Amino acid sequence: MGFKSVDKKRKTQVPESESDDELAGGFFDGVLSQSEDDSDFVADDDDDDDNDDQDDSASEGSQDDEDDEEDDDDALLSDDIPSDLDGEEALGKLLITDDEPEIEVPGVDPKRQDVGDEEKNYRIEKDANGGERYVYDEIEPGYDTDDTDAQGPANTIGDIPLDFYDSYPHIGYDINGKKIMRPASGDALQNLLDSIEVPKGWTGLTDINTGNPLNLTDEELELVRRVQMGLIPNELHDPYPDTVEYFTSIEEKMPLSSAPEPKRRFLPSKNEAKQVMKLVRAIREGRIMPYKPPEEREREAEEEDEVHFDLWQNEEPQDANPMHIPAPKLPPPGYDMSYNPPEEYLPTKEEREEWEKLDPEEREKEYLPQKYGALRKVPAWSEMVKERFERCMDLYLAPRIRKNRLNIDPNSLLPKLPSPSELKPFPTVCQTIFRGHEGRVRSVSIDPSGTALATGGDDGTVRVWELLTGRQVWSVKLSSDEAVNTVRWRPSKDSFILAAAAGEDIFLMVPSHATVTPSLDQVSRDILAAGFGYATHGQQQPVAVGKEPAAKWARPGTKLEDEGVLIRITVRSTVKVIHWHRRGDHFATVSPSGQRSSVAIHTLSKHMTQIPFRKLSGLAQTAAFHPLRPLFFVATQRTIRCYDLQKLELVKVVQPGAKWISSFDIHPSGDNLIVSSYDKRLLWHDLDLSNRPYKTMRFHSEAIRMVRFHRGGLPLFADASDDGTLQIFHGKVPNDQLENPTIVPVKMLKGHKVVNKLGVLDIDWHPREPWCVSAGADGTAQLWM
Repeated sequence: MGFKSVDKKRKTQVPESESDDELAGGFFDGVLSQSEDDSDFVADDDDDDDNDDQDDSASEGSQDDEDDEEDDDDALLSDDIPSDLDGEEALGKLLITDDEPEIEVPGVDPKRQDVGDEEKNYRIEKDANGGERYVYDEIEPGYDTDDTDAQGPANTIGDIPLDFYDSYPHIGYDINGKKIMRPASGDALQNLLDSIEVPKGWTGLTDINTGNPLNLTDEELELVRRVQMGLIPNELHDPYPDTVEYFTSIEEKMPLSSAPEPKRRFLPSKNEAKQVMKLVRAIREGRIMPYKPPEEREREAEEEDEVHFDLWQNEEPQDANPMHIPAPKLPPPGYDMSYNPPEEYLPTKEEREEWEKLDPEEREKEYLPQKYGALRKVPAWSEMVKERFERCMDLYLAPRIRKNRLNIDPNSLLPKLPSPSELKPFPTVCQTIFRGHEGRVRSVSIDPSGTALATGGDDGTVRVWELLTGRQVWSVKLSSDEAVNTVRWRPSKDSFILAAAAGEDIFLMVPSHATVTPSLDQVSRDILAAGFGYATHGQQQPVAVGKEPAAKWARPGTKLEDEGVLIRITVRSTVKVIHWHRRGDHFATVSPSGQRSSVAIHTLSKHMTQIPFRKLSGLAQTAAFHPLRPLFFVATQRTIRCYDLQKLELVKVVQPGAKWISSFDIHPSGDNLIVSSYDKRLLWHDLDLSNRPYKTMRFHSEAIRMVRFHRGGLPLFADASDDGTLQIFHGKVPNDQLENPTIVPVKMLKGHKVVNKLGVLDIDWHPREPWCVSAGADGTAQLWM
């Protein structure tokens, strides 16, 4: 019993002590009890009691640690019941404590037998009348008692909010008027552990009455879950019980009598008799045919035999194209389509007559506004079927798709070209006009030194001018019948030799000029005369008997020799083009009407003429030697063929795509080619890139007669057209083959007059300066600087 008294003292002290260490210790014990792995921990008797207390608290859930200790004490007392072997003395002592006291006087506490102070479970107090009053100790239910589900002390504060007790250590009073102490709250670490180790049934709520954490049982949690899910709270309740069939669905025909109805029950209907008579009368009059005629039956049979195919039977639905545009909706009706439109929308008599006279296709509207007194008087729309059909046809035959509109600035599509002012120098103005020829000036050429200009015209004369002053210094008449078609200087500074073609004759001459010294004149004459000795003593190619030679080399006569014309070469047809080789010993001539002998190569040092082509596909228009390599280019009407003079084979066929090639020129670097045509086009070719034109330019309204590159290293080229203009271009060819040529039109020169639809016929560049000379059909030659 002494052990019990000690426990009672501890019971009175525990509720008043709110030590955080004890609470934390209790929490950690609970945590450690879940691990069940305390092999290193040795518990004494007190620790065992505490563990039992914790087990009791886990089973009851709402009692304090002190109540658990009382339950343990009571459990120990209940376990002290002696057996038969313990003796009668212990049994008698137990009976004394268990017997109920006898009540002698009603309303007065019975007298108890004297027992020891240590064994008394009551105390004697005086009441208000001065009498004795026995106050018994409260019996705490233990683990083995039947009152383990008893609730803790109820808070009797009523409707008073718990916020009023925030400043007090208690939260209310129980039924006996005792203070209910506030449950201890853990520190930050305990709150963290509470958030990590959530006990079973934890809700995070607080009981309003007790202030303790509100934990729910499994049954209560299941009830809350079912309510949240919209289910019936009672799991055993069946919301859809089986229906009880009060009537069967089987019909059983069980007539009361199977006898037929008597005739006396039949009453004929007069209304039906009238309808029958109407049908009979209609059949007699032929308005109703009881049987279909044979023709109609045959037609129906044929229609039944016809097979109709469903075009859309196997059509599978497809997702709408993201670029699909839905069909536009019809516009809403206006005032003129109303059944009661305003007066200003109604047509007059003249407007109605005019509308009726027009054809349906020419009418602005397919209807005329009409006015009706009421909506029920409006007739059906006569054009509804036609209107719907046209609408369906529009939707079927006019599919729509959304196309993104490109917002592109037109100026951004143009190539970014440098400004012409940045590409100077190039010719811009006419400096000198050379007049003296009668008729057209067909050809011009500047000598390699850049001081003399040679011209040839329709008057059959060749004239030599001082380039800067425009003064004529020499002239010779080669023919009175034929025009001088072309003049070209020999491309060498060690001589002063000019070649000119008039009709079928080619003349080689040494003109007199202020810059020509006697030694230079003699050297030039020796070069021309050297071929005569070779022709006499050298080895000539034998000519077949009866075959005409390719050309005849001879002296022109005393009169022309005195004027400086030293050699005349006669070929088979009229010569239009002369082109010198870069070394000056060979030159090629082209006679477009010469057929097989249209192209000839002449050797000056041997006085020899050769026909390189036995058969040429197409009519030859012009020819030229490559400026660096042993290549020979021949242009027909549509193509330009390149031949290797060493290997004597065809190397390349350039296809400009022009209808009729007029002339071409090769860039000094030898990798690019420029072609002019009579169909107003200028075509740039990159020989290393393709046989098709790299760029096509159209800057003239008439045919282009001639095109020339500058030979002095300047990135310039020019063309001459029948519209009387010259177009100057900046054409730079980079050394890097990965870069494209830069072609920029910089200037259009106007000065020549158009005569009989002929403008500028020939053009030539100065060998060093950015100057050019043009020959016009107006009988003049002009120097542009």
